[in-house]
Amino acid sequence: MQTRTAKLTQGPVGKHLRDKTLPMLLGITTMMAQSFIDTWFLGRVGDRALAAYSFGFPILMIVTSVAIGLGAGTSSVVARAIGSDNDRRARRLVTDSIILSFLITGGVSFIGILTIDPLFRLLGAPDDMIPMIRVFMTILYCGVPFIVVGMVGMSSMRATGDTRLPSKLMIAGAILNVILDPVFIFGVGPIPAMGLNGAATAGLIARGIVFIGTIYLLLHKLDMISFSKPELPELRRSWADILHVGLPAAGTNAIVPVGLAVITAMIARFGPEAVAGFGVASRIESLVLVLYYAMSSVIGPFVGQNLSAGKDDRIQLSLQLCARFCIASGLVIAIVLALLSGFLPTLFSDSEEVTRVTRLFLWIAPISYGAYGIVMVVNAAFNGLGNPMPGVAISVTRILVLYVPLAMLGMKLYGVVGIFGAYAVSNILTGILGYFWARQSAHRLCQAGVQAVG
Repeated sequence: MQTRTAKLTQGPVGKHLRDKTLPMLLGITTMMAQSFIDTWFLGRVGDRALAAYSFGFPILMIVTSVAIGLGAGTSSVVARAIGSDNDRRARRLVTDSIILSFLITGGVSFIGILTIDPLFRLLGAPDDMIPMIRVFMTILYCGVPFIVVGMVGMSSMRATGDTRLPSKLMIAGAILNVILDPVFIFGVGPIPAMGLNGAATAGLIARGIVFIGTIYLLLHKLDMISFSKPELPELRRSWADILHVGLPAAGTNAIVPVGLAVITAMIARFGPEAVAGFGVASRIESLVLVLYYAMSSVIGPFVGQNLSAGKDDRIQLSLQLCARFCIASGLVIAIVLALLSGFLPTLFSDSEEVTRVTRLFLWIAPISYGAYGIVMVVNAAFNGLGNPMPGVAISVTRILVLYVPLAMLGMKLYGVVGIFGAYAVSNILTGILGYFWARQSAHRLCQAGVQAVG
């Protein structure tokens, strides 16, 4: 068994953040680009397929939230175990997290398949679209274990300070998905054209292969999976430690798609074209926010290792550097998207209404992306500290206290523009809250974490 060292507790903080973020940036960018290409392919199939995909997107985000939550819990406890030089405990935690992920995803998939029709009617899907959505979502639910366990495994890798291996896995999966997309969507040779269902099938195959690769690397390259029979008390302890961070983290991330589902239902009042336009805008947003996703995936393990090593000053400095970067980069992103707002929507649809809605979003929402980046970084840092509840409070405030009520008001006053404006306002306000909360509370949370670990 190899011995792992706490790689993130020594050396320049800024260099660590940069060097660990860049591989994740490349990996997540590739995955986001794959989602971008998926949307482009479906746009070629037709607006109905694009609208059906948009209806399913909130559910996919909920599934992803489960994966992110379990991954955050695993990353937090594994990073802290490594920071404490407890290599055996780290291996046990990785193994137990995979077992737990399989159990949870089995239940999610089963319930999801049984509730497709009533759920999507509740979300505002027209009756004539339900059959299309039903088949698409059934295929997607079958891939849930691959999505979740794969992400948990990659989170375990990042907890060691290794961001290169998970990046390579993400890139390989995204490339494979892009190759398979046209094969199953449009048909090649004996494979019939499957449209929307083809996109789901391509994703299922790609995620299955990535899952196999992740387990192989954890087992044979990193030696982070234990085949020793776990003692029941230790298994319970592992699950409790993982879920202590994982459940609030999953809840935090699930709040976003729940709010998105409510917003989608609001936008559905303006017609399927408006929903399709919002779906296109959401794909573009996911792609441009990749930098903040990458940074937040790094800050958690960094904070976790330094927490157990008692290096409070490094934690506070990392938060300050991330906040400054988010503000500067957010301004650049807003300017670029404003300049490209007339061009990007036309890549996905020829419909005037679809492109109009997308363009409105790109004019309004990006002014708040820097603040949104701060929210993501702060939430990930709190997870790394083993104290996820401040992140929950920030996310609840952003979505349920601010975004949804303001969107309802904005819709009545200004239609779709009001909904998008509410999104920008909620991001800015909670970004300010998160920034000052992080600065004022980092020391206290670190000390509390040290005491808890001790």
